[in-house]
Amino acid sequence: MSLAVAATSALAASVTTSAPAAASPPSSRDVTAVLFQWNWPSVAKACTDTLGPAGYGYVQVSPPEETIQGSQWWTSYQPVSYKIGNRQGTRSQFASMVSTCHAAGVKVIADSVINHMSAGSGTGTAGTTYSKYTYPGLYQDQDFHSCRTSISDYTNRWQVQNCELVGLSDLNTGSAYVQSTIARYLDDLRSLGVDGFRIDAAKHIAAADLQAIKSRMSDPNAYWVQEVIYGSGEPIQPDEYTGTGDVHEFRYGTNLKRVFTSGNLKDLNAFGQSWGMLPSADATVFVDNHDTERNGSTLTYKDGATYTLANVFMLGWDYGSPAVHSGYEFSNNDAGPPNGGQVNACYTDGWKCQHAWSQISGMVGFHNTVRGTGVTSWWDDGSNRIAFGRGSAGYLVINHTGSAFTRTFQTSLPAGTYCDVTDGRPSGSRCAGQAFTVDGSGRFTATVGAQDTVALHVGAKGTATTSATSASFAVNASTTWGQNVYVVGNTAALGGWDPAKAVPLSAASYPVWTGSVSMPAGTAFEYKYVKKDGSGSVTWESGGNRTATVPSSGTVTLDDTWRS
Repeated sequence: MSLAVAATSALAASVTTSAPAAASPPSSRDVTAVLFQWNWPSVAKACTDTLGPAGYGYVQVSPPEETIQGSQWWTSYQPVSYKIGNRQGTRSQFASMVSTCHAAGVKVIADSVINHMSAGSGTGTAGTTYSKYTYPGLYQDQDFHSCRTSISDYTNRWQVQNCELVGLSDLNTGSAYVQSTIARYLDDLRSLGVDGFRIDAAKHIAAADLQAIKSRMSDPNAYWVQEVIYGSGEPIQPDEYTGTGDVHEFRYGTNLKRVFTSGNLKDLNAFGQSWGMLPSADATVFVDNHDTERNGSTLTYKDGATYTLANVFMLGWDYGSPAVHSGYEFSNNDAGPPNGGQVNACYTDGWKCQHAWSQISGMVGFHNTVRGTGVTSWWDDGSNRIAFGRGSAGYLVINHTGSAFTRTFQTSLPAGTYCDVTDGRPSGSRCAGQAFTVDGSGRFTATVGAQDTVALHVGAKGTATTSATSASFAVNASTTWGQNVYVVGNTAALGGWDPAKAVPLSAASYPVWTGSVSMPAGTAFEYKYVKKDGSGSVTWESGGNRTATVPSSGTVTLDDTWRS
């Protein structure tokens, strides 16, 4: 044992003799929406308009501390002080956002960068003048580890936890002063109403140091989840950190990518700890996050329907606490958020808003309803069509193939009429989309479309909206970064040929853009598709106006291809 490691261990032992209890997300609403790089007013609006109504329990926000200046997303991960002020907004805006989210029933997790400070020197986003290893009123040279070179060997535990992550000044988290300073920062966020923390780069902080930091907080049982990236054969492993909180299970997303792209969904029938992952109670899981969508290790929004189906599976399956990533389009991995983090509307300016996609947001309520039940009634076709129940509370079907199929499914659901929550959240006793009748033996028959799903649960019973009529649009249209697709037509519901009033379509199944518009029965209408970018530029598809007629009941389904 080196002197540095021995000193760290001795200090931790003097601070606390036992690890604080690991805190799991409370209540039955444990799904987190990760609004990556959204500014505080935009987060507040999302809590009220989308997250609360959908049933999300948490929103994870980007680091609130003062950082280096710059447009790239990673500037948010180079702090220069613990003032609350950066491109996401001011301290007062942050406090207002937390209060608004709480009013909507959504708790707030703050991404927290405590392993390191910045590289370089300059003036921060809140006016602090700094240089590497010198942060006035906060840290000086002696508060950083003596190793002043970047990590080069991840099989060397000491190097990973004492040297610099990509050249960033590495805090000596074994120091009592550093631990107390970090604890005060986290307590300050708690004073503003923050409910929990994501500990960035936790792998680079000794577990004993994190234990000591947490013990110095006013509430040592505050919820936090730690970023500990699994590496095969590496000495630092995720299970070292379960004594201080939950841990991000990176193997979950990489396994899902492999199965959904080159394997068979039938193999997911025992997905979880038996695959070598953490125990379910310790794991926060995700299909992708801001790092993995850039390094290619997981599925991303660029994978279209496959990505959507993986998120549906995550929210339906019995393992871990799910986190839904919601970011923006990018072609440059360094690119920062559109409009500096201001989200004027989902699906515009490059904002993807995955948390609001109908199949994903509908599954949040499913997850909340079935939480605590086991997997039952598993069925598969030997390949990529699967179905399973969650006790007697829910039933999910996933068709990850290129063709529809019809089947009678055996469930444990009570008899009744159920809404397919991946076809839109129900309103009162009326289903937004399809309804299915489960008979007294727990059976129902469904035709499941290509790359589509059916999800039923006891919290979403209703009746089919047979009297309602609508047009369902689907257009195969490739876009460039920042472009989104809309439908516009000659009726008021379609904007009266005004592209400013065109109806936005969802890219959840990209390159197919989808949407539905309610219109009176018998309406004969004309329509075309348009592309709009962040500057407001409009590109119309070529050719004459398309035509269709709404039926006397039900939906006219339109399956189109963009005309260049």
